Amino acid sequence: MAEIRNYTLNLGPQHPAAHGVLRLILELDGEVVQRADPHIGLLHRGTEKLAESRAFNQNIGFMTRMDYISMMLNEHPYVMAVERLLGIEVPLRAQYIRVMFDEVSRMLNHLFFLGTSGLDLGAMTMFLYTFREREDLFDCYEAVSGARMHTQYFRPGGVYRDLPETMPQYRSSRWSNQKDVDRLNANRQGSLLDFLWDFTERFPANVDEYETLLTDNRIWKQRTVGIGVVTPERALQLGFSGPMLRGSGVAWDLRKKQPYEVYDRLDFDIPVGVTGDCYDRYLVRIEELRQSNRIIRQCIEWLRRNPGPVMVSDRKVAPPSREEMKRDMESLIHHFKLFSEGYVVPEGEVYAAVEHPKGELGVYLMSDGANKPYRFRVRTATFPHLAAMDEMVRGHMLADVVSVVGTIDIVFGEVDR
Repeated sequence: MAEIRNYTLNLGPQHPAAHGVLRLILELDGEVVQRADPHIGLLHRGTEKLAESRAFNQNIGFMTRMDYISMMLNEHPYVMAVERLLGIEVPLRAQYIRVMFDEVSRMLNHLFFLGTSGLDLGAMTMFLYTFREREDLFDCYEAVSGARMHTQYFRPGGVYRDLPETMPQYRSSRWSNQKDVDRLNANRQGSLLDFLWDFTERFPANVDEYETLLTDNRIWKQRTVGIGVVTPERALQLGFSGPMLRGSGVAWDLRKKQPYEVYDRLDFDIPVGVTGDCYDRYLVRIEELRQSNRIIRQCIEWLRRNPGPVMVSDRKVAPPSREEMKRDMESLIHHFKLFSEGYVVPEGEVYAAVEHPKGELGVYLMSDGANKPYRFRVRTATFPHLAAMDEMVRGHMLADVVSVVGTIDIVFGEVDR
């Protein structure tokens, strides 16, 4: 009689459902997964080591590129850590702007998750719908920082600059006539806050559209219900956080449990799942989109009523304005010293964490009193989730591996930092 044995299959790194450069070595019995071994390191950037050879204010760019789906949120724990070491109090307006853009970044992340997970499981329309909304949010990024992705907008002491009073306008070209341009510019006649307010008015109807397509869709439920189940106790043991933990029914969210910036002044709810499967994690992220919309509206209302500074006035930390720099020698010296040498941070160590769309994103900084970190480590959200891959897919079919990879919401820039 022929010997029957398991065989090994490589899923990725070039597989479209590998979400970057994940190489999964699967041991299969027919189509049933017996073991999954995630191999990482194909994108290793050495971010943590590189950051130890650069000045504190030059490392913000490294943070934005770690998770290139929710850029501004990546900058947040790093600047918070530097501020705690320096003993800086951030102006209240800057805190509201940070929270508003944190939630814009959360929307960008969850929309990307919805679009790509839908694409993985055959719902191509989702990808087109979610990327339509992402364009408006990227326009907000661009208006405020000049960059659509790697903004470097959060700075120790506040934010780079205040919110603009005008939005960039489309112009007519050989691809779009004046009528099309007028339609595209209709909601761009006011400030950034007006544009974002208009977006928040439309967005709940867009989320309803996504739910109409997926939530009760028979095929979507067959691919996600009961797949990759993790119990609340096991999720805590495995070090889960974010939607992966809340999907298992644990109501843990740093914005509520360990509030930072102005989250304790805002009204929002924490969605939790029941069964801890892929479907529950999808529902948690859908509800988080609605809650982010709610938070952004509260921030806009406060920012409209309360003008003020968005950066500390200490010239050792914050650069002078261009006008000051061109007429005052002291300001010119401060500007040059700040961007060439940076600032000296007192000795000490600190850990600062934020509620990232994927889970807890924490930065551990140690300073020895120099102008660069002595030690720099990042606690990224998806690394523990990926470590649980074997446990989540064991006993499932090969096709279910794709569902589990999608539900983890992996971005390899932060796994292979």
